[in-house]
Amino acid sequence: MNENALCWINQTIKPARDATVSVFDHGLLYGDGVFEGLRFYNGKTFMLEAHLQRLMDSAAGIGLQLPYSSEQIASAIEQLVEAYFGDSGYLRLVVTRGEGSLGIDPRKCARPNLFIIADELAVMDVSDQAVAVALHVAQTRRTPAQCLDPQVKSLNYLNNILARMEATRAGCDEALMLNMDGYVSEGSVDNVFIIVEGVLKTPPLEDGMLAGITRAVVIDVAVREGIPCEEVSLRVSDLLAADECFLTGTGAELIPVGQIDDQLLPVTPTPLLPVIMQGFQNCIAEYCANP
Repeated sequence: MNENALCWINQTIKPARDATVSVFDHGLLYGDGVFEGLRFYNGKTFMLEAHLQRLMDSAAGIGLQLPYSSEQIASAIEQLVEAYFGDSGYLRLVVTRGEGSLGIDPRKCARPNLFIIADELAVMDVSDQAVAVALHVAQTRRTPAQCLDPQVKSLNYLNNILARMEATRAGCDEALMLNMDGYVSEGSVDNVFIIVEGVLKTPPLEDGMLAGITRAVVIDVAVREGIPCEEVSLRVSDLLAADECFLTGTGAELIPVGQIDDQLLPVTPTPLLPVIMQGFQNCIAEYCANP
């Protein structure tokens, strides 16, 4: 834990190490709740409106009434970012079902809890975004939409954690998760893109992944740069044959993939990823510029 981490909880900002929730909170007991991961740069939270909308959608998806309005949450985030020791960092916004008696019935919880952590984050053990990571094709399949809507960003990440554990045992940086039909869904905490003959491709939401905020920004960047983009189902073989492959996520930003299990991916002499990465950084600079 970073000693500089802060937490907004119960309308008070305190060191994260001093922030507590009840052992009877159903978010802890049953993973009953939702969350968002956000980044702030230059003292401003990137894509805040999109993240808050997704939080509201996730909460509605599990019948969870947020204890504060989106305006109040945005104000709390602004206060926390201002109090944080650095001008850039990571935010974890969590809403739990709240404290209640034992048993999964959410009606036992009187009021949801909301807290926000400001800290640093290392999604993968990669210090340089130019260094390509290795993926492991996980045997753990992505939970199908018939069981849990992938657009609900819930507190229960066990499916993703098991896949990441597989990747770690295989000596890889990240897991590649497939859906029940064998198509590429996503990484354990990130979306997947490939570039083939100048065309950017990413799996459609119907293939079982979360609608990533960074994923949407990258697609917008591609449009700006005149790069064709397709949402199309992908097999692992498509990734292996691609000119380029990379991951996107709030914490990861954009990270190139250089290997899938024991197979190295080709190195293209004229990569497009640097163009997209620069476009992404330009979006951050525009959004988070001082007024």
